[in-house]
Amino acid sequence: MADFTSELWNSVFTSGPTPTLLLATNATFAALQILLAAMLVATYSIHFAILSFLCGGLWYSINWFAHEIQQAQAKEQEADRLRKQKKGRDSDWKTKGEVGDSADDEGEDTETEGAGLQESSANMTYEPTKEDERVRSEIIDALKASGQANMGGASSGLRPSASTSAARQRRPEDGDRSGEISSSTDSEWEKVDDDR
Repeated sequence: MADFTSELWNSVFTSGPTPTLLLATNATFAALQILLAAMLVATYSIHFAILSFLCGGLWYSINWFAHEIQQAQAKEQEADRLRKQKKGRDSDWKTKGEVGDSADDEGEDTETEGAGLQESSANMTYEPTKEDERVRSEIIDALKASGQANMGGASSGLRPSASTSAARQRRPEDGDRSGEISSSTDSEWEKVDDDR
């Protein structure tokens, strides 16, 4: 019994479900189910039946979760084993000088795949249909019409305002003055002060 208690205490600090922890969990849930069944018989209260149902669901879900974790750990151990095995083969190749041979094999696969792509692209040709040509010409006509409307400016009936004209007249040598406070903003504040 002392060994079981010490193993149970150690299993609490061990990652994953250990057999000792699962045994203690299952024994505890079995005792709880017996207690709830005895209380149900003694009191005939529906509450103990509901608690027993909830306890059974929790018991099942804990066991299911522990089983899933064990499967995941087994897969991880298998993956680690395969990685070590592959690492051992790689080191064998390096000692035997077969690394160059394996690279040549990979190059051959790439060359055949590339040749297959070149052949398939050489066989493919694109022939536009009459519908494609009609759609293309409609798009070009629409672009030409919109380009003429934007270039002229008169077709829309709008004229550029004075502020946009001033913005267009700025030269690159004027520099960027976005960080400075403009004089127009100062004059607007002076107008507000004068109004008061």
